[in-house]
Amino acid sequence: MPSPDFLVHHAADTVGVVVVENIVAGQKVTGWIMENNKTIKVKCLDTIPIGHKIALAPMSKGDTVLKYGHDIGKVVGDIVKGAHVHTQNLKTKRW
Repeated sequence: MPSPDFLVHHAADTVGVVVVENIVAGQKVTGWIMENNKTIKVKCLDTIPIGHKIALAPMSKGDTVLKYGHDIGKVVGDIVKGAHVHTQNLKTKRW
């Protein structure tokens, strides 16, 4: 397996974490699902900095985002597969 561009910890996660620099819009990226040792491919729709999240599936406003198999917040603006997931479209449920 080539080195992954993003990591997914749990098979049910809806986002992956970018682990390389220079991910750009239009790039086909490879992810490694650690829980089941599988790889997935996603077409990246945005430039995404290292450490930020990429959407693995479409999500609608109000949906829960899963990372590490846990709820990390809610979608505040529709997200398409391959999009950058960050503070512009994801907020904590605490406030």
